[in-house]
Amino acid sequence: MADSSAPAPPSEELNNLHLDEVTGERVSKTELKKRQKQRQKEASKAAKVAAAPEKPSSKPKTASGEEEQDLNPNQYHEIRTRHINELLKNPETNPYPHKFQVTYDDSKFEAEFGHLKSGETVENQELKIAGRIYNKRSSGSKLIFYDIRTSADTVSIGTHMQIVCQAQLVKDGGVSFEKQHENIRRGDVIGIVGYAGRTNPKNKLAEGKEGQLSIFATEVTLLSPCLHMLPSVRFPFADSEQRARMRYLDLLWNDKSREALWQRSRMVRFIRDFFHERRFIEVETPMMHAIAGGATALPFITHHNDLDMDMFMRVAPELFLKKMIVGQFGKVFELGKNFRNEGVDLTHNPEFTSCEFYWAYADVFDVMALTEELVSSLVKELTGSYKTQFTDQHGEVLDVNWEAPWRRVEMIPELERATGEKFPPYDELHTDETNKFLQSVCKKMNVECAPPLTNARMIDKLTGEFIENTCVNPTFIMEHPQMMSPLAKYHRTKKGLCERFEAFVCKKEIANAYTELNNPFDQRLRFEEQARQKDAGDDEAQLVDESFLNALEYGLPPTGGWGLGIDRLAMFITNNYSIREVLAFPFLREEKQNPKEKFAAEIVDVQPLPVEGIPHK
Repeated sequence: MADSSAPAPPSEELNNLHLDEVTGERVSKTELKKRQKQRQKEASKAAKVAAAPEKPSSKPKTASGEEEQDLNPNQYHEIRTRHINELLKNPETNPYPHKFQVTYDDSKFEAEFGHLKSGETVENQELKIAGRIYNKRSSGSKLIFYDIRTSADTVSIGTHMQIVCQAQLVKDGGVSFEKQHENIRRGDVIGIVGYAGRTNPKNKLAEGKEGQLSIFATEVTLLSPCLHMLPSVRFPFADSEQRARMRYLDLLWNDKSREALWQRSRMVRFIRDFFHERRFIEVETPMMHAIAGGATALPFITHHNDLDMDMFMRVAPELFLKKMIVGQFGKVFELGKNFRNEGVDLTHNPEFTSCEFYWAYADVFDVMALTEELVSSLVKELTGSYKTQFTDQHGEVLDVNWEAPWRRVEMIPELERATGEKFPPYDELHTDETNKFLQSVCKKMNVECAPPLTNARMIDKLTGEFIENTCVNPTFIMEHPQMMSPLAKYHRTKKGLCERFEAFVCKKEIANAYTELNNPFDQRLRFEEQARQKDAGDDEAQLVDESFLNALEYGLPPTGGWGLGIDRLAMFITNNYSIREVLAFPFLREEKQNPKEKFAAEIVDVQPLPVEGIPHK
C-alpha cells in the first residue's frame, strides 16, 4: 500500500503511468508488462494442476514409525482405535485371535543359548514364545527389530528379549513379511515362532564384543493390540497418584513396581511353606462377624438384607482361630484379608493382609523364637542376605540387620528411662491416679495424645515416641500392661502386665503376639473393661463376645498366638516406604472421569446388542 504521507509525483510523470487493474495502482508501462507476464505464467501452472488426474488416496494414518512421535496420546488413541476397528471387520485380519501356543520357557533362554558366538544360530530348534513390544526399530523395509518383555511367573518377573525379523526368514507359503508386520505397533502383544541366535553387527565385532542374543523370527502374529501410546521420555508415567489409579499400566511399564509384587508373592509362598513344614493346618474363617473382635480397631459395618441385621467386616480372625484350637486343632494358621475403618496413609490401607497362627501348648517365648526364625530366613531367601536397606519418605537410609537374635525391650522400664519418671506399680496402671500421672508425663515430654485420654492410649503414644522410634533393626517390645491387651494372658510373675510382644522394624510394627488368655473368668473382666473404654469414647475398643467366652468354658489349651502384617513386611523387604507400592490395587478416593476422554468403543460408535429380555428374579 502506498504511503499517504509521501509527496505526490509531478503531474507530467502521472501522464506516463498506466493503471494496473488487478491492484488499482498506476505503474510504468514496463512494470505493467512484467506483472501481466508473471500472472499468465501462474495461471498456466494452475490450469495444468487442475487438469492432472487425481492421485489414489493414501492409506489412513496408523501412527507408525516416525509419525508416532508427532502425535499426542489422545491423537494416537483415536487413530489406532479406528485402525484396529477396521481390522475387526475382516475375519482374516482379526487382531484378537483365540489362542497362541507358547512352547518354550523363556526364563531358560540365556542359560541355554548364551554360549552362542556372533553370527551363530540354532535353526533346528523351533521356539514359540509371546510377549509385549516395548520398542520397535526398522532398518529398511525388510528388517525389523522388536524388544519384547515376557510375562512374570513364579520363576522370574519376565525376560527382556530381542526379536529379529527379516523378510528372507519367512517360510514359503506363509503370511508375507509385509502383512505380518504392517499392523504391529509398540505396546502390542505378539506371538513369535523362530529360533535362537546371536546377531553379527560389524561395529561390535570391531570392538571385540559379541552380538546380541536374539530370536530370529520366521513368523510373528499379533495377539492383542495396544490402543494407547506407551509412556516414553516425551510422555513419562511417574506420577504416584496416576500410577496407583492405572496400576495395570504401572506394572506393565515400571519394572520396580512389578518386582515388588513378585517379591510379595514369593514372600507369601515362603510363609505358607514354612508353616506347612511345621505341621500347621491352613484354615479359613468368616469375613463377616456379628461382633467385631480379635483386635483393637474400628470396624466397617455392612448390612445383611435377608436377615435385616448389621454385621461387621472382620478386623482380625483371632477369636475364630482360637475356637479351632478348642476344637482339637493343635496348630492352625490363616492368610487373609482384614478390614479396619481407619485413615489412609503411607503405612495403612483400609483392607490389608495378615497371617495369624495359633499353637497349642506353646507360649509367647516359643512364638518369639519362631518369629525370629521365620522372618530372618524369609529375608535371606528373598534377598540373599540378612542385611538390607530401607529408605523412608524423608530420604533417610536405614541399614537393617534381620539376623537373630533380635533386640528385646521391656516397655515400662524403657519408658521410665526415656521420661525420667518412675511409673506406678504395674497392678495400678489402670487406675484414675495413673491416668493423671500419664497426662502429666505427656505434658512434660511435649507428647500430644488424641482423645479420649485413656491410660492405654497414652502409654501407647509414649511408646511410639520413645521406644518405637529406636527400633531400626528388628526389636521385640515386651510386657505390655494388661489394660492394653484384652486377649493376652497375664504375666506369670509380674502382676498387672501380660505376656505379649510387638515386633518392630524400621520404626514400624510388623507383628503382635502373646500367650493367649484361656481363663474364661478373667477374659470376661477384660471384655467388660474394653466395654467401659468404648463408653468413654474409644471407638476402637472391643465388645463382649459371648460366643467366644462360651468356647473358652470348654477349655482352650495353653496357647501361643501371633499375627503378622504381610503388607508392612513386604514394604521393608522391597524397600518401599508407601504401602501402595506393595498392594496390587490400593484404596483410592473416587475420581471423576474427564468428559473429554473417550473409550475405544465410543470413538468407533459401537452399538449395543439387543436386550434378550430374560426376566430377573
